Amino acid sequence: MGNGDEVQNKQVIFRDYVSGLPKESDLVVNTGTIELKVPEGSKAVLLKNLYLSCDPSMGVRMKKLPDSASYFPSFRPGSPLYGFGVAKVLDSGHPDFKAGDLVCGLTGWEEYSLIQDSGRVGMLKKVQFTDVPLSYYIGILGMPGLTAYVGFYEICAPKKGEYVFVSAASGAIGQLVGQFAKLMGCYVVGSASSNEKIDLLKNKLGFDEAFNYKEEQNLAVALKRYFPEGIDIYFENVGGKMLDAVLSNMRLHGRIAVCGMISQYHNLDEPEGVHNLMSFIVKRIRMEGFVVSDYFHLFPKFLELMREHIKEGKLVYVEDIYEGLENAPAALVGLFHGKNIGKQVVLVSKE
Repeated sequence: MGNGDEVQNKQVIFRDYVSGLPKESDLVVNTGTIELKVPEGSKAVLLKNLYLSCDPSMGVRMKKLPDSASYFPSFRPGSPLYGFGVAKVLDSGHPDFKAGDLVCGLTGWEEYSLIQDSGRVGMLKKVQFTDVPLSYYIGILGMPGLTAYVGFYEICAPKKGEYVFVSAASGAIGQLVGQFAKLMGCYVVGSASSNEKIDLLKNKLGFDEAFNYKEEQNLAVALKRYFPEGIDIYFENVGGKMLDAVLSNMRLHGRIAVCGMISQYHNLDEPEGVHNLMSFIVKRIRMEGFVVSDYFHLFPKFLELMREHIKEGKLVYVEDIYEGLENAPAALVGLFHGKNIGKQVVLVSKE
């Protein structure tokens, strides 16, 4: 149980709303204090944070946005960032949690978090299995894994032998989509932003082919080279010019699952247009955006499948881990410049 002691609490504070790409200077690491006990009579949960997830959507939330512009609200200037994490319960007034439980869910970018909002407490899930790294619960067994699972299996409804393209393929979600496609017996190609990532996709993650989009003068021509017969499934993480190029290369009855458009997150006032919209009609393409929280009911089914795949060695998962909360701003900002290789994680504490 929490002992009520007041201790120092290092925090990553959001300075103010940004325009364009976030910079490390938009975040500041401060040290406050926190009492290690939940308020008397509350249903709050006190957490010691262990791992924090760096997610592309956090860049959008650093802008001042109307509620309709994002599925998460903007961060509050002067307050700690918050996002998905793995933590240990130190004290709890909630009947579903007790001291010593390991949980994953929304938490603050700080050493200790007092979660009082009933909605955020309701999103906390107990970590059931500790035979895998705890960081997996914000990656392959967390929101990115479930996103890959839902987008590929539920929305795209893949069939053996189909042609699959994944953009941002070496990231937290893309690397899993590509491996799911191979398990289904599909042909899969990924794009990424460096030759090191291309090597990872082809030689560690099992993609059939991969290309560095920064080295291609014409993306539509590049896709034609890798998909001479066209694309059946596109897992969309990028948007903009990449989406336009894909549309011109889709096959009849192609499917596109849209979970992100990172190329547009920092240009929301003047988003890039898409020109090849006639392809939707001519090729009978279905394109569907989705938010993973709408599919949380599938989590038990997803978790069972993923643990089985991990045990059998069918999936590889690559993480890029920064140690120490003081390095969290660099980890997050690096995500928007393609510096991460694999899932970007911040290790706050090992226990």
